[in-house]
Amino acid sequence: MDNGDNVPALEFAGLVKRFGDNVAVDHVDLTVPAGSFFGLVGPNGAGKTTSLSMAVGLLRPDGGTVRIFGRDVWADPVAAKALIGVLPDGMALPDRLSGREVLLYLGLLRGMPREVVAERADELLQVLELDSAEGTAVVDYSTGMRKKITLATALLHNPRLLLLDEPFEAVDPVSAATVRTILRRFVARGGSVIFSSHVMALVERLCDHVAVIAKGTVVASGPLDEVRGGQSLDDAFVHIVGARTGGAEGLSWLAS
Repeated sequence: MDNGDNVPALEFAGLVKRFGDNVAVDHVDLTVPAGSFFGLVGPNGAGKTTSLSMAVGLLRPDGGTVRIFGRDVWADPVAAKALIGVLPDGMALPDRLSGREVLLYLGLLRGMPREVVAERADELLQVLELDSAEGTAVVDYSTGMRKKITLATALLHNPRLLLLDEPFEAVDPVSAATVRTILRRFVARGGSVIFSSHVMALVERLCDHVAVIAKGTVVASGPLDEVRGGQSLDDAFVHIVGARTGGAEGLSWLAS
């Protein structure tokens, strides 16, 4: 296997997923370069979460392949999954455990030495500003705190690729700034990040590459500046997906 720097961090080839008669992901081809900060954007129901779920082994595709640094997610799942950290949308956590206990439990489950887990948990809880709530049961965490403890679990084993589904949703501005700093450091040190978001300004601020998914297919992909073509990503997105922006017609009674 080629372990050189030219091996993509993530590669979809002909990926297909159907739910009954609905084709949610329709022969998607996508390459995420190693070392990139990659944004995945698209309308609601476009297939972003379904694609990421197949990428991390949570959902089996009906066709095609997913490779993480050359390892096939479904043919070689142990090797592939060891390379990734995941923050899925609405991840279920063992709610009755405290934040520290969640990290210890998941670290030991991965086979990490207890002393390494404890040391990294200390750092993660402090950097993510969860140290004051490390003994609090996760069931009592706010949505933003749950996002941060889930990010901590994704980083705990020092992965090479982070796959994050709406990582900033319901996160307060101060916490969001902390998360952005951590993700930038991760990429600067050679890691790769792919994350989905509906917030185009956030993607523009963080990402160097972007892909636009609509109706289960990739309609544009590449370096950020190429995809947006000299305009804002918001405007480029509307043009690329061929969406009609409403709100100017009808509702004549509104505020009258």
